[in-house]
Amino acid sequence: MAESLRDILDAAARGVFPAADGGTTVVPQHGPRDAGVIAFTAHSVVFTDEDEGWVRETLGALRCDALAATMNARFLAAFMARTGRTTDTIDVLLTGAPLAGRPETVLTEVVGPGHPRVVSARRRRDEARVWAADGGVLVLGRGVAGRLEAAVEVAEGARQRGLGRRLATAARQLAGGEPVWAQVSPGNARSLRAFQAAGYRPVGAEALFLRP
Repeated sequence: MAESLRDILDAAARGVFPAADGGTTVVPQHGPRDAGVIAFTAHSVVFTDEDEGWVRETLGALRCDALAATMNARFLAAFMARTGRTTDTIDVLLTGAPLAGRPETVLTEVVGPGHPRVVSARRRRDEARVWAADGGVLVLGRGVAGRLEAAVEVAEGARQRGLGRRLATAARQLAGGEPVWAQVSPGNARSLRAFQAAGYRPVGAEALFLRP
């Protein structure tokens, strides 16, 4: 039986990746919300409920380097046109193992379902939880294939003090024994540095397609 997207992600969190053979694996979406592409080293995974034949035919028609085909702008545009979905950016995909101990930063959970940050978090994640800190916010929720995803926000006046790193570390401490994932825009160098300083490691690139 072919691997599911969750199987592939669980393996990557353990440091086990698809063969670096220049190939593309196509798997069904885990759920109706999330479709997209994950590019690991020399191997890509396309997760979609569209016909696999269409995916491979479209990639083949690009006549470009197979290693870059799934993240080629023409393929991403064709994917959006085919599915009616949208995408924001190609993100760096990072993961961090669960961590023992209590968060260094004092966190207060935001419990009101109508709070703007809770509403925003729930647009892209299930079971979203939001914590406020002095100068920052931490979000944890179930994203692609049910993985546990973290997002961190730091106010302008609280930057350059290590708060982003502490919040990213707190996500690992609140993970309940499972890996934590983060998607960071490549241009957001501050966030990338914060997650890497908190022990997360880059494992690939991801383009996520969302329903309008």
